Amino acid sequence: MNAPVELNEVQKVYGSGPGAVTALGGVSYSFAQGTFTAVMGPSGSGKSTLLHCAAGLDEPSSGEVHLAGTPLRGLDETALTELRREHVAFVFQAFNLMPALTVRQNIVLPQTLAGRTPDEKWVTEVIRRVGLSERTKHRPSELSGGQQQRVAIARALAGSAAITFADEPTGALDTQTALEVLSLLRDQARAAGQTIVMVTHDPVAASYADKVVFLVDGRIVSESPAPTADSVAAELAKLSRSRVLT
Repeated sequence: MNAPVELNEVQKVYGSGPGAVTALGGVSYSFAQGTFTAVMGPSGSGKSTLLHCAAGLDEPSSGEVHLAGTPLRGLDETALTELRREHVAFVFQAFNLMPALTVRQNIVLPQTLAGRTPDEKWVTEVIRRVGLSERTKHRPSELSGGQQQRVAIARALAGSAAITFADEPTGALDTQTALEVLSLLRDQARAAGQTIVMVTHDPVAASYADKVVFLVDGRIVSESPAPTADSVAAELAKLSRSRVLT
């Protein structure tokens, strides 16, 4: 069985000639079904570029990406949109909430657009676990930045998509809510079989994942199974030192 997310020798180069910047330098990796993987590395290591290429939001300069069993090369924007709508959920740093809709309406919007009936019991549970039960009728303008981030997280999880991509999902959250969200992500991988790929700079957040993949200068340089906050922090420090020395 193919992994839900597969990258094979993926390169991403911005620009050309002497000024070209290689963001990804030939990454090959598979994110298996039912796993929660954190992607980490020093600033500028290619973490977000990896996420965008894996999700079909950015086209690699070379190499192959398979998403939900479908090769992305050659798909037009309509086909990519349909593929993502059917199989993928996102939590990015830009919340992308609809200002005219309430919290609950924003959360179920992807399912509504896809013509699916939301599981109201599960939607209510997700809303409770991200701490928004008292805010379901509010609109984004009535929420803080952290609350808007919680809406974006709930929206991603409410549809039980096969694959969830998350870019710094807990960066704007208080500690208690962040831990609840991370527990929910972990539960979704283990109990519901979702594949979750999370970019983070936080060793505590990464410790909730099944595995941490470390990037340096656009290449995967190491992995950490069964990570702890201390082991992740130590690996990041080591990679930062070696990067400075070279």
